[in-house]
Amino acid sequence: MKKYLSILACALPLHALAAACLPTDALVERDRQYEAALGTGNAAFLREALADDYVWVHTLGSEIETKPVLLARMAKPSRFKSRTTSDVQARTLGETTVLHGISTVEQWNADGQTFKTNRYQFMRTWVNVDGQCRLLAVQTMNLSSK
Repeated sequence: MKKYLSILACALPLHALAAACLPTDALVERDRQYEAALGTGNAAFLREALADDYVWVHTLGSEIETKPVLLARMAKPSRFKSRTTSDVQARTLGETTVLHGISTVEQWNADGQTFKTNRYQFMRTWVNVDGQCRLLAVQTMNLSSK
């Protein structure tokens, strides 16, 4: 019987054994850490979390950032007061999970005393890359500005 189960297990397609790179709660937390890293300029976290072929498409294609471009931007001083996410939902298929929700970004104005708030609808695609959960693609759409 064991012999037949072993043969059957070997015959299963590999994609049938595939699973999301992290459980949903853990992935939402990792995504929150990504958002925080953008706000603080944590290039070390981003270097590790982003897939090599990472791409971020901003509102209406106004800007497209790759991993090297984003990391270079993180080297400059950040003017973010805070970055938070809400209403995050997950869709998983095989080893890929797409998270979508709202990102609220508070950014200091040039005077350093006042700030503006922007809200974005985001969609982020997390994939399993060699056993590690990596962010492959992001798309954001500006919802409002105050």
